[in-house]
Amino acid sequence: MLSDLEIAQQADIMPVKDIAKKLGLKEDDLEFYGKYKAKIDVNKLNLNNKKDAKVILVTAISPTPAGEGKSTTTIGLTDALNRLGKKTMVALREPSFGPVLGVKGGAAGGGYAQVIPMEDINLHFTGDLHAITTSNNTIAAMLDNHIHQGNKLGIDPTRIIWHRCLDMNDRALRSVIVGLGGTSNGQPREDHFDITVASEIMAVLCLSLDLEDFKKRVSQIVVAYTYDKKPVTVDDLNATGAVALIMKDAIKPNLVQTLEHSPAFIHGGPFANIAHGCNSIIATKAAMKLSDYVVTEAGFGADLGAEKFFDIKCRNANINPSAVVMVATIRALKMHGGVLKEDLNKENVDALMKGVCNLEKHIENISKYNLPFVVAINKFYTDTDNEIDALMKWAESKNITISLSEVFTKGGLGGLDLAKKVLDKIDMQDGANTFKPIYDLNMPIKEKITTICKEIYGASNVEFLQTAKNQIASLKRNGWDKLAICMAKTQYSFSDNPKLLGRPEGFTMTIREVKPSIGAGFIVVLTGDIMTMPGLPKEPAAEKMDIIDGVTVGLF
Repeated sequence: MLSDLEIAQQADIMPVKDIAKKLGLKEDDLEFYGKYKAKIDVNKLNLNNKKDAKVILVTAISPTPAGEGKSTTTIGLTDALNRLGKKTMVALREPSFGPVLGVKGGAAGGGYAQVIPMEDINLHFTGDLHAITTSNNTIAAMLDNHIHQGNKLGIDPTRIIWHRCLDMNDRALRSVIVGLGGTSNGQPREDHFDITVASEIMAVLCLSLDLEDFKKRVSQIVVAYTYDKKPVTVDDLNATGAVALIMKDAIKPNLVQTLEHSPAFIHGGPFANIAHGCNSIIATKAAMKLSDYVVTEAGFGADLGAEKFFDIKCRNANINPSAVVMVATIRALKMHGGVLKEDLNKENVDALMKGVCNLEKHIENISKYNLPFVVAINKFYTDTDNEIDALMKWAESKNITISLSEVFTKGGLGGLDLAKKVLDKIDMQDGANTFKPIYDLNMPIKEKITTICKEIYGASNVEFLQTAKNQIASLKRNGWDKLAICMAKTQYSFSDNPKLLGRPEGFTMTIREVKPSIGAGFIVVLTGDIMTMPGLPKEPAAEKMDIIDGVTVGLF
């Protein structure tokens, strides 16, 4: 089979103005970035009187090195729904450049279920992440300059919580010292870089309703504390306007297409194990007005991405999702059942059925939000008839709706069964939507955290370290205790230990830090050892990338 890049390069791509026509948009509604990409200024469109589309969330089991194919399924399902005559858009996150150069790859789907132009999307795209990087570092520069120029606000250099960022996997930047070289270069202090997608600017972009809401949220971002422990905000630094100006174009959704010419919004991309892992509200809400069905995804497994999609994004945007697709692969389930990656090509029904417990827990969690779901098994060529049969019989015994998805090899045609089953689930609701978040914002911070840990992760106990207890008390004193919770946790396990695969039970979740993200509107809760600046692997994907005679090679 051709590589993802070769498939994308051989695709019949339509001018983006023709994709826009499918949505009822005119050329004047587009801001062109070449022939195949465009931004849309949503505020210039008259969308308020249009009916909202049905929203379908695609999520997955706990990720493994075997791969699950969440983005691939999201795109393939969109193409399948359009094949069935349903006016459907897909809304996805933008890839982060660091992982593209590393081992994870991009976020443009795969096989015959991709968004294109794949090369542009996985590289600089329309420059949104560069704008976020610049905005983040503008705040950092103005913060250090304020201290250097007399420190009128009385900022305590040891209580600065705003860090510089770069859209790169670069472990050398995890811990740095800034301000070296004498008094003219500022005050020396310890600092570190985050990857751009972990910046609060990214989270603010994706949770803002429009530019004015973005400015309001940016103004409230806490960057440091004074010597008497009072919070210092971006507005205190007079940096809000500069950030808004830098982001004036980045805040507009990007329109592209799938291989089968389904319209696609790709906009924003916060990490899901650190931030909330969803594309922008602006793009999703616009898609809901321009189509009848919107297929979107949330990062990593349902315990992270889906939980945050429901409890943070949907709550903030007043979105009531209609259905959920839970993606799994036989290969990944076998890993959750104890099989090593090098042995995945061997048939192992026993391990498969042992690993199904991970899928079961995720299904239980979706049910707690009162949402209908379909399990999509993303088919691999290594799956045997016995393994497929065993999984189908398990689903039948549990009365679980399941579909064997072949969108990777067949595109939308391979997702027709999945699409029909999802539509059946939506139709069965008969207009009744009983979706509700898992916790109330007015609950105490500890109670909200405990609810997520016990209800979603399955923890028996939740332990708060003294640092976290002190930080929670500080949050309450500042009036920030009614915010949503954004858990920072390993994506590989329900627990805070990445080695506990399957469905761990009887474990204790340890809460080590609790940090305010006031602009984003949530509280970040850190568990385990979470890196905000990834590193490159021993053999990074970048080593195989090149452009030869004008043709890109090595990009997956």
